[in-house]
Amino acid sequence: MFQMPEYRAPDFKEKKFMDAPDAVWEEVKTAGVAPEGYHSTSMYPEYYKIHGEWKLAKESRMDSSVVLTEDGSLKVVENRNLQEGDKVILGRSEDAQEGIYLHTSGFGQEEEGKDQFVFRQGRSRETSYARDYDRLFELLRYEREHGNILWVMGPAFSFDADARTAMQKMVEHGYVDGLMAGNALATHDLEGALFHTALGQDIYTQKSHPNGHYNHLDVINKVRRSGSIPQFIEDYKIDNGIIYSCVKHDIPMVLTGSIRDDGPLPEVIGDAYEGQTAMRSLVKKATTVICLATMLHTIAAGNMTPSYRVTEDGTIRPVFLYTVDADEFVVNKLLDRGSLCATTIVTNVQDFIMLVGRGLDVI
Repeated sequence: MFQMPEYRAPDFKEKKFMDAPDAVWEEVKTAGVAPEGYHSTSMYPEYYKIHGEWKLAKESRMDSSVVLTEDGSLKVVENRNLQEGDKVILGRSEDAQEGIYLHTSGFGQEEEGKDQFVFRQGRSRETSYARDYDRLFELLRYEREHGNILWVMGPAFSFDADARTAMQKMVEHGYVDGLMAGNALATHDLEGALFHTALGQDIYTQKSHPNGHYNHLDVINKVRRSGSIPQFIEDYKIDNGIIYSCVKHDIPMVLTGSIRDDGPLPEVIGDAYEGQTAMRSLVKKATTVICLATMLHTIAAGNMTPSYRVTEDGTIRPVFLYTVDADEFVVNKLLDRGSLCATTIVTNVQDFIMLVGRGLDVI
């Protein structure tokens, strides 16, 4: 059975916390420009000493500033969204000496008695992920009832009929609370629904259709003529696929654009910063984030996902982050960027979703 890790807050009665000064702040003079010496956040819980009391920033993300609001609470704000007059916390140390404390061990400690030299501690295509899958199954069953599961998906799902079906079943069985993707996933998934192809290749046989390279362009054109994805689904009697199931079950989707996009589909957000804001609106609700075969979307999601979430009753719980890709470089990219809370699995995502679907008895 899944057991939620218990959070252990710092002991603020320790001398270093009692003796620490209050955090200092400076007002923003120019909108979108942080004061010199601003403190930049991470994905970990961070506490700030305000009027003698250590306070947690309840929502965080990497590379943002901390604003002290009029009611004394702390708000994490991207620098571009800072407003004139905002009181921004200053300080570059994180060990309490400037009234700022970064807490990295709230959900666990290093294993005692562990050998310093052991084999096979990396995450590669040679790693056995059996235990990771078992833990994931338990986690998803728990989160379906108690949390919010956000999927970040590349277009690889749309190229295989079985993978599309498995993901559709995940939506239908309540394992999807939000979807973030690009123009390609939505386009080729809808192409699969209408023409049974993705980029002109049959999603069942993988054989290329004559003039099949027009199919995705025709789909984009038809969706644009309909005016929206839901209207296209109705107009063309679409009854299968990932996007269809999300629309049918009112799953919120954020589709963000790329300079490479054809079309794009009407719902695709072309402005990068508007897209980032829309993505963060879903991330703020998420308690588990699963990133699949999309390097840039994975990095973006990882950078805006904290390692913790403060629930309505004040409980602090972890946010679980998974990244899955056939390329070791991609899954380790988040680790290189400091997102140390990610569980990485090296495999192709078609195999991944089939294993997950079977493990959860949805297919």
